[in-house]
This record gives sequence, structure tokens and C-alpha cells, in this order.
Amino acid sequence: MSYSEEVYASLAAKHAGEPEFLEAAKRVLKSIAPAVDANEELYRKNGLLERLTEPERIITFRVPWQDDSGKIHVNLGYRVQFNSAIGPYKGGLRFHPSVNQSILKFLGFEQVFKNSLTGLPIGGGKGGSDFDPKGKSDAEVMRFCQSFMTELYKYIGPDQDVPAGDIGVGGREIGYLYGQYKRITGQYQGVLTGKGLSFGGSLARPEATGYGLVYITEEMARGAGKELAGKTVVISGSGNVAQYACRKAQELGAKVVTMSDSNGYIYDPDGIQLDVVLEIKQGHRGRIREYLEKVPAAQYFEGQKPWGVKCDIALPCATQNEISGKDAKTLIEHGCWCVAEGANMPSDADAVDAYEAARVSSGFLYMPGKAANAGGVAVSALEMSQNSERLSWTFEEVDGKLKEIMRGIYLKSSEAAERYGCPGDFVVGANIAGFEKVAEAMIAQGLV
Repeated sequence: MSYSEEVYASLAAKHAGEPEFLEAAKRVLKSIAPAVDANEELYRKNGLLERLTEPERIITFRVPWQDDSGKIHVNLGYRVQFNSAIGPYKGGLRFHPSVNQSILKFLGFEQVFKNSLTGLPIGGGKGGSDFDPKGKSDAEVMRFCQSFMTELYKYIGPDQDVPAGDIGVGGREIGYLYGQYKRITGQYQGVLTGKGLSFGGSLARPEATGYGLVYITEEMARGAGKELAGKTVVISGSGNVAQYACRKAQELGAKVVTMSDSNGYIYDPDGIQLDVVLEIKQGHRGRIREYLEKVPAAQYFEGQKPWGVKCDIALPCATQNEISGKDAKTLIEHGCWCVAEGANMPSDADAVDAYEAARVSSGFLYMPGKAANAGGVAVSALEMSQNSERLSWTFEEVDGKLKEIMRGIYLKSSEAAERYGCPGDFVVGANIAGFEKVAEAMIAQGLV
């Protein structure tokens, strides 16, 4: 049994009730095995994988809050501070009923490698609550956020842990969280990213994940001798990432034909009219099926996902495990030659296996989320820099830096895959490129 396999077996025994985390750990340990095997003695001596796969700490707390009718509710709050070897913990807060320790550990573990890939000095973490902001009034969301931050503030800081937004945590929630942090501490610090422009936010932050996704997709296509112009793109989701991925893909000449939400997806063969989607989702937080009221020529498929639609490129931007092995095979059979992940781990293990088989047989391109959706955290780190310097960069400056960071991630992933005899395997390349930097820092800092 290899070192990587030994560590996974131990994790599986200790954390049997955490399937999402175990799945993420299994995938990463498998993909970095070539680098681990090449340095096994050094890594074993330092207990590197054992330390890498356990978070430095997990904070769990109750979050009591009162709704508008006066009823008291209690939710669970979490912060998983996974690894700080290369910088302060950095990673989003997620407010969603599905949130639990396993999901946040999986996300925090992935965040370690994602943040490393950006080349910026940020470690990995994740947090959130099983609170659902959907259907809540602004006053209820504010009271929840204030209660949540009343506990979380003890464990975060600009040089310690800098959370951002994630699913269910947008500009409104970040504003309430930041206001409460400032109220308690009396400090005006860059302790949260994704802030409003009027109080320390960065231009291009809302666009960053979606734009970055398309930038790295463009690099992949170019590396394969192709281009985005004229290609048909299928996107899942209709939130922030999906919206800006759609915009940038359209700007580069691609035709986006689908978007979705948890109820179903729309198909517009003439190309998605993004202004209509934005009116629905940003204007009144509506459902994607309302698109048909403005564009009756489109179609809506209740309870379905868009992976049966013929396309060249698929950009899953909704949530984890949204593409099954069967879905992946359908995409490939219908002519899809590239998948880049805007969401975190949206392809299940069987789907990744299908991509790998297609890569070997026909050069299929697949970029995992830790690389493809790193644009968001990259610009969050750029927001931290602006806060530290008390500066505000232009949109063009931030966007230019984002594009270079995504190009760098593509090159690092491609080079690492080549170096370990797996050309074109961006799963191996991204994981190894992210892992090597963290491993070097952990060893240099001793047994901590």
C-alpha cells in the first residue's frame, strides 16, 4: 500500500460519516500520488499527508436569532481553518440548509490547493451555517448575520483569517457581517472580502469567478489549437458565477444556450439574453423559468439538468455533484470536448472517470474547479492587498491581473502534468502544482 493509500485508509476509518470530505481527499491523494511517490521518504518523515488532510482547527457554534414574528431560531455556525502554511486562511462563508462539517471540510481542503495555485500568499479555509436566507426578510438576514459574527469575530482578522462570500452569502450578507465586526471590534480592517465598493470592496470582484472561468477555458482551447468564438456553451446555474461566465463567453464570441436553477433549466437556441436573466435574478430574486415570459421562443425543462443539450463546452456553475457519470457520457457523445468547473466539485467521481477516458482516447479537456474557479479567491486576495494599502484599483487593472493569474494557473497545471508524465491531465497537474508549494512551506516551518 502506498503512502497516499495508507493516509486515505486512515482518514476513511476516522471520518466515516463525512462522505463529501472523504471523496475530495480520495481524489486529491490519488492525483498527487506521482509527486508523493517521488518524495515519499521526505514526506513520510514529516508526516506531511497526515497533517495536510486534517484541518488545523474547526470552530463550531450556535447562532440564535429572532424572526420578524418574534420566534427564536437556532442554527449551527462553522469555520474550518484548514491550512495556513502559505498565508492567512482564505475561503468563503456558505449559508444553505445543506451545510455541515463534511461539506465545509471538503470545501476547505479544496481551497488550500486552489489558493496555492493563484500564486498569492493565502491559506485555505471555509465556513458557514445551515441557515437558509431564501424567503427571509432583510431584517431577519441582518439579525442572523449579526448573531453569526458575534461569535465568528473572535477567530478572524486581516492577518489571521479573511472570509468571503459563497452560496447564500452575497453583498447584502457581507455588508451586515462587516458592520457587526466593525461594531464589536471598533476596527476598520480588511477582514472580509466581497465588500461593497463604498467600504473597501474591489472592482471586478462580482465578475471574478465567472470571468476567470472563461479566461482559463480560453487558455485550454488555445492550447488545443481551438478558440471560443463560434462555439456553443452550456452553463448550469444562474447565480453570480453563471451570470458572469455567460457574459464573458458571449463577449468572446461563444453562444451560451442554457442556464438553470434548482427547479430546472432554460434552453434558448438563439443564445441566452443575459439582460433578461439579470432582471429576474438580480431584480427580484426570481426563478429561471420566468425567462420564458420575456423570451417565449425559449424552452423550460422542469426538474432537469442541461447536460443533454448538444454543445462544444460545458461550464457547470451550480453546486457539487451536479454531473453524474451518465451525464458526462451524454455530454461527450453529443460532441462536448471541454468541461471547466465554475462550481466546487460539480462532477462526481464517475463523471471524472468519463472525462479521463475521453482525454486518453480523444484529447478531451477537463479543468477541475480548484483551478477553473480560482478567479474569485484571486480577486478576493487582490481586495485584501488594496485594503492593506488603502488603495482602489481600476476595473481594468484588476481584470488584467485576474487574466494573468488564470493564465498562470493553466500554465502551472499544464507544466506539472507534463513533468509527471500525464500531459493534458489537468486534474493531476492542478493538484500537484498546488500541493508542492504547500508541502514545501509546511516542511520548512517544522512540525506545527
